[in-house]
Amino acid sequence: MRRTTRYPVTGANSLWHVYKTVPFFKVIKNFVVIQIARYTPFLGVKNWLYRTFLKMKVGDQASFALMVMLDVMFPEKISVGRNSVIGYNTTILAHEYLIEEYRLGEVEIGNEVMIGANSTILPGVKIGDRAIVSAGTLVHKDVPAGCFVGGNPMRVIYTMEEMEERKKAELARD
Repeated sequence: MRRTTRYPVTGANSLWHVYKTVPFFKVIKNFVVIQIARYTPFLGVKNWLYRTFLKMKVGDQASFALMVMLDVMFPEKISVGRNSVIGYNTTILAHEYLIEEYRLGEVEIGNEVMIGANSTILPGVKIGDRAIVSAGTLVHKDVPAGCFVGGNPMRVIYTMEEMEERKKAELARD
């Protein structure tokens, strides 16, 4: 199960309550910073923008491809480990605004993680070190360290042990 905190609302759906949950000018600042970072080809500049203006935890040599869309409301709830790759047009969310409630959750992406293009990561998930997320995956639950996952719904394709066996077999062929 994802680790999110639930906040019930009354009356209109929770998105109508958005500026009670996050300041308007914070959203504007975050949106501008994220849009600049989405289009810049300079990885070091992106990481600096994320750390400095969005208060994200971003590890050394983390790489965000073009068009990565971070949570505009709560980017500070996202952490990305050292030497990880976030693929083109991936979306990372730390919030969900629903009809009768909104939910917030930390997103933890480990070290040396590979996330394929066009993936979506939902709030409250942890992706373990050295995991691989296939392109186009909806990450709706935790990903164990070293696993290869993919699909919608996401499923484990190879466990860490199976991945190690595949690498050994490839090395033996070479």
